[in-house]
Amino acid sequence: MKVNITTKILIGFVLGVILGQVLYASLSPEAAVELGNKFQILSKIFLKLIKMIVGPLVFCTLVVGIAKLGDFKVVGRIGIKTLLYFYLATILSLIVGLVVVNITKPGTIQSWPIPAAGTTTGIEGKKMKTIEEFILHIFPDSLFSALAENEILQIVVFAIFFGIALGSIGDKGKLVIKAIDSIAEAVFKVVNYVMELAPFAVFGAMTAVVASKGLGILVSYAYLMLCFFGGLLFFIFVVLWVICLVMKIDYWKLLRYIKEPLLLSFSTASSEASFPQTIAALERFGCSQRIIGFVLPLGYSFNLDGSMMYMTFATGFIAQAYGVHLSLEQQITMLLTLMITSKGIAGVPRASLVIIAGTLTMFDLPAEGIALILGVDPFLDMGRSATSVAGNAVATCVVSKLEGEM
Repeated sequence: MKVNITTKILIGFVLGVILGQVLYASLSPEAAVELGNKFQILSKIFLKLIKMIVGPLVFCTLVVGIAKLGDFKVVGRIGIKTLLYFYLATILSLIVGLVVVNITKPGTIQSWPIPAAGTTTGIEGKKMKTIEEFILHIFPDSLFSALAENEILQIVVFAIFFGIALGSIGDKGKLVIKAIDSIAEAVFKVVNYVMELAPFAVFGAMTAVVASKGLGILVSYAYLMLCFFGGLLFFIFVVLWVICLVMKIDYWKLLRYIKEPLLLSFSTASSEASFPQTIAALERFGCSQRIIGFVLPLGYSFNLDGSMMYMTFATGFIAQAYGVHLSLEQQITMLLTLMITSKGIAGVPRASLVIIAGTLTMFDLPAEGIALILGVDPFLDMGRSATSVAGNAVATCVVSKLEGEM
């Protein structure tokens, strides 16, 4: 009997947890971390391979999709709908994070020793870009540099112009479109090969995380994790479901289609890791290829719902831990600020912490407070990565529905 990829990933997850705990319990902390990191090379190799194919995959699928549209007006219409939905989802996820942290108050109910002033966290606050800097960053100096650095937004911008140009030059353009479509098929074949490594990547990632922290940390952070994961589950099973209900999308069927991407992103703590699988799942669900190729790449920079929720939740938690009261006006300001400054962050591990560090500085909260969540962050990252995948899948379905292409 052939074992499917979901089962393989689950086996890798369980074996990684078991081995990691054995290493943590039987070796010194330093030796456990060192040996665990050796296993993590499996996860690092897998993520590098994913990054290797994400750029070409986005470029090829988007160029072909846009070329079939062949009209700036159509692209503009889809783009406006997509961005409006992204900002709606961002507001909802930020609000859920604020509401959950204010109701559950994990920073006051469960407390730890406050990190000393000057404690090194290894996380530097991200300098908030001005609107001018953000806009200029979107446009590439070179397609090749954008591909080399995996700047997804820049790849999207070039692909839009190139796709429209191909669609407007008639038969000559069709030859190039056919060639790029063939390249896309070849890239998807590479994806199939890379995905065979996913269970080993999950095994290595879980071994490293558990060997470093031990499962005991889940007990000491039990209430914090319960609050945050409760918020994530509320967002996934209530907020996204209501959105799909309004749009007349079968949400529970969609979840069945994307269960493998969700599991892979949860296990590797990276929403990018499941990008190719999410494309394939949405195509099977019934979304058009051109909408998927346009919306999904943008979503991985503009619509990371799990990370958005984490930013307000973690900032509120740190403020509570230090006994700092954030007024309603300050929390609204935080929400509006994060709506702008969080855009363009990568769907990779710990990207959210950089934004959180900058937010703490902005509101005169101790930057050392990040040390309070560093220990459990790898586990929290799993939940928010999976949530972002679910959010982007819903975003693609919503835009497909609005365009009448479901």
